[in-house]
Amino acid sequence: MAGVILKDGENFESLIKRFRKVVMREGILQEAKKAMVYEKPSEVKKKEMLAARRRWLRKLKREEE
Repeated sequence: MAGVILKDGENFESLIKRFRKVVMREGILQEAKKAMVYEKPSEVKKKEMLAARRRWLRKLKREEE
């Protein structure tokens, strides 16, 4: 669970800004959005395969340079 502690003399806006950064860094919103919609196992596998292909192509491109 993400949490921030109010520092001495800190205003509310900066506290909220720090909290948002913590939430984004931990990926809490992304996990919540994924959980809202069911994905079939075949769709999950397809996305993983596409991501692996992109990583492989990127690696090949870096090796050529």
